[in-house]
Amino acid sequence: MDDIDFECTACGKCCHDLRLPLTLAEASDWLARGGQMELICEAIPWPADPEPPNAQADYRKARSTPAMSGSLPVRVSIIFAAAFAGACPNLRADMLCGIYEKRPLVCRIYPAEINPFVSLEPASKACPSVAWQRKPLQRHGVLVDDMTRELIELSRRTTELEAPLRMRLCQELAITHAALANEGFVIHAPQSSDLLAALARIRAMPDVPHAPAQWTFVSNRGVTTEALLSVGAAAGFDESASARGLRYHGFYEASPV
Repeated sequence: MDDIDFECTACGKCCHDLRLPLTLAEASDWLARGGQMELICEAIPWPADPEPPNAQADYRKARSTPAMSGSLPVRVSIIFAAAFAGACPNLRADMLCGIYEKRPLVCRIYPAEINPFVSLEPASKACPSVAWQRKPLQRHGVLVDDMTRELIELSRRTTELEAPLRMRLCQELAITHAALANEGFVIHAPQSSDLLAALARIRAMPDVPHAPAQWTFVSNRGVTTEALLSVGAAAGFDESASARGLRYHGFYEASPV
């Protein structure tokens, strides 16, 4: 769909049962307000940069951090996600946002997509049909709302700049497990107090480089684990990781690790 109209109806449907990607500053604010946070980690083998031009590889590289898994070079992507079941803790009874002026970037950008390789599809959004009949949002496949475009660029720049800091945060919290990109994702749920303290340390010293990191792939598919081990990666799962709040969700199989 090339031409899309949109105007929020304040129905509140998009404010339920979410994992909202946040910036470092937004994550600190969310935790300070008593919200719950998760760290979602995935990694992809990256022995060398793909041959240019490769816009998708460039986009993935800019948003991730180099690391090692065994002897295999990888890139790790880390998302800070505000997690909640049911209504957002900031959603008021009248279905309006209680922190509207300070709401996260991802909320300001909705329903547009931040990832340039994901098309905006109204059918995949929670908004009622009447919301898609009003103000011009996209024409000929291009966003026409200037503010939304600016916020998307800000979100992309911030994620790129924060990628090394997210790696440092994982090191502070001894987080070293990730899913194979496009197969599943690993969710870490550290104690809110530990996460808030680590965020404060990272933000106070943003220019400290992160040390080389070793990561372990987690998968519930035997063929994936065998393939990763065959190229020198570390792959597996241990009970100590589970005790620290790690959960694995695969896209292809429902069974947990």
